[in-house]
Amino acid sequence: MTQRADGVPTVPATESAEVAPRGLRLVVLTMAVACGLAVANLYYAQPLLALVADSFRVSQGTATIVVTATQFGYAIGLLVLLPLGDLVNNRTLTSRTLIGTAVALAIAALSPAFGLFLAMSVLIGITSVVAQILIPLAAHLAPEHSRGRFVGQMMSGLLLGILLARTVASLVAAEWGWRSIYVVSAVLMVVMSVALARVLPNRPPDHTASYRTLMASVLDLARTQALLRRRAFCQAMLFGAFTSFWTAIAYELIGVHHLNQVAVGIFALVGAAGAAVAPLAGKLADRGHGHYGRLVAIVIGICAMLLACFGAGSVILLGLAGVLLDLSVQGHQVFSQRDIYSLRGDARARINTVFMTTIFVGGAAASAVSGWLHDTFGWTGVCLFGAALLVLAAVVWTVGHLGRSDYPEPAEKATI
Repeated sequence: MTQRADGVPTVPATESAEVAPRGLRLVVLTMAVACGLAVANLYYAQPLLALVADSFRVSQGTATIVVTATQFGYAIGLLVLLPLGDLVNNRTLTSRTLIGTAVALAIAALSPAFGLFLAMSVLIGITSVVAQILIPLAAHLAPEHSRGRFVGQMMSGLLLGILLARTVASLVAAEWGWRSIYVVSAVLMVVMSVALARVLPNRPPDHTASYRTLMASVLDLARTQALLRRRAFCQAMLFGAFTSFWTAIAYELIGVHHLNQVAVGIFALVGAAGAAVAPLAGKLADRGHGHYGRLVAIVIGICAMLLACFGAGSVILLGLAGVLLDLSVQGHQVFSQRDIYSLRGDARARINTVFMTTIFVGGAAASAVSGWLHDTFGWTGVCLFGAALLVLAAVVWTVGHLGRSDYPEPAEKATI
């Protein structure tokens, strides 16, 4: 391992993952903050949909398309940009992509028409994929015996970004208007671009062939890695329930419980408790408890959606359901990523491409369906839809368990 002139470590692609760079805590902290701030861009609009609808004079159902468009853009970014993490220097890729995010956010803040705002939402989603480029990099830097813990730390930053985004967006919108959060985030993206350029290790990519070959290998991974497909599908079901809940909850809180924008933002804080489960899930995964841990996470999610359905008359019960759902989704994802990152050490960005693209396609579809369900069947329809997705994930887990085909290869025997 070598160092740059400013003391930041350079990690060759061939160097053992057991060798931790000096100053790794600062690197991981910066990466976790960048993950949280980048992924937050996907969720700022959720508590602001009523304001967006009024501003552009569209229906609430139409305004919900903003969430779908952003998640659809993120899925595109996962598919076309994330594989570059195995081909391009991660420091260069992440810092420059964040500049693109800043530009898209600035244009969105100034959009005079809903169509332009929608187009920028797609672009914001595409470029916010930086968060998923950084997580495989953390797995590369982590010693094998604590890879789950490192991924858990990154996921804590990611989840805090997701959950606090709604609160911050609501509070900022209440003070300065809904467009202001996009200006604030644009500035933060520039700051994080500079920070990543300064502290990230200069790690040469493992893959040296063409982009076309790289993309073909992504399809090959999806075709040949059955465990990856199962983990991705189950997480997509959990994330679909998650995004359905948080897409429709603002309508429920404002329209039924008559909360104002500040109160909606405070409500969103309840889910921040879910961030605490990521490091714990990572440690449990490192100790070999991920298989049954995933089942527990799915069952907790089912209970959360049923509680949200039958406890809809109480803001407290809705808050408790939000906490449980966040614990479910976060824990299941950490367990799953610990497994998939042990499949191919030289292809973690591409593995993450398959995993996260599947998840966000599922999330985008679920958010689109939840908007229609809420307009047609109300909150009950949204909750039962989310519960059905989670039951489907439980069925997949059960089939894999009974067939003894859902256990990852032990990390020490995996190709690293």
